[in-house]
Amino acid sequence: MSAPRLLILGGIALIIVGMVFGELFAVFVLHQNAGRIGKEMLAATEAVAAEDAAAALNHFARVGRLLENRGTKVDTHVHVIGFGYIALLLAFIQPYVAWSEQRKKRLAVLFMAGAVLLPVSVFLIYYVGLAYSPLAAIGWASIFADLGGLLVILACVGELAGLWRHLRGTREPSAADEQRQDWGWEGRILLAGGTLLILAGFLHGAYYASVDLYRHEAQDVATLRTIVDHAATNNLTAATEAVHAYGALQGEKAVNVAAHAHIIEFGLLALLLAFIQPYNFLSQRWKRRWVMILLLGSVVLPVFVLLELQWGLLAGGIADVGGLLVIVALTGMLVGVLRHTGRLDAQKG
Repeated sequence: MSAPRLLILGGIALIIVGMVFGELFAVFVLHQNAGRIGKEMLAATEAVAAEDAAAALNHFARVGRLLENRGTKVDTHVHVIGFGYIALLLAFIQPYVAWSEQRKKRLAVLFMAGAVLLPVSVFLIYYVGLAYSPLAAIGWASIFADLGGLLVILACVGELAGLWRHLRGTREPSAADEQRQDWGWEGRILLAGGTLLILAGFLHGAYYASVDLYRHEAQDVATLRTIVDHAATNNLTAATEAVHAYGALQGEKAVNVAAHAHIIEFGLLALLLAFIQPYNFLSQRWKRRWVMILLLGSVVLPVFVLLELQWGLLAGGIADVGGLLVIVALTGMLVGVLRHTGRLDAQKG
């Protein structure tokens, strides 16, 4: 398998795995984790009111563990998808990487090894901890995560060196490489749709930053002070209301950040997928269907994430359906790339 084929197949597979993991995390972990954090915050407030310092510290330690659990899973989700994007990007620049085919394939394998090792190790950080670690503050999972990152960095440095050799005139792209620039209707729609999605994400981010961000930050500090003040005066009713208000504020910040991030990520994904359409060996009808399904899901998910505060679980369920549409469309395109690979292998006998 050539380096571009390996990177395209691996990149799409990474994105699919990352999105499926994100769907499972959102359904089975995220909301339950937030509920447990809220309960621990209430318990810590009651401990402060009772002047029980040991209990308060214990509850805050549990909050820290819950935040670590959520954080490592979010990092896993983000890194898997991010490495998928980078793999697709590296696949497109292979005609301009002035190394031999064998060396380019080794760089692709090195990148994919690091792209798998890092997120798997990050996922295990919460569960492995410092058990049997040779270091006082860094566990084995963190060590292997850093190793995975190092492999990715080395692969990217090798690709950059190949690009530098090309810029110095060492190698020109072949005629077959130039022919693959014909993206067709699907590629043009993906380019236009991806650009519009990124523009919408930037506009939403600019609006949130100018209208709500500083207000939320001020409310964040003020609400925490209110919790402490009411707990110190043993006013548990007011302290409980302040804890609930703090949770609602964090939810509002989270849905805005998530919508902003997802719509830009889907825009980037659409732009990258435009480049793989020459490798998508499906009928014209199915290629267009997958493109439209992917763009539909890319709009549905962030819009209904924003509506979760008003519509609750209904909006969350519809957002999950949008994510499922993107996953299905990506799987369809992956099948097309696999068929393209099979056709090339059949031509070679």
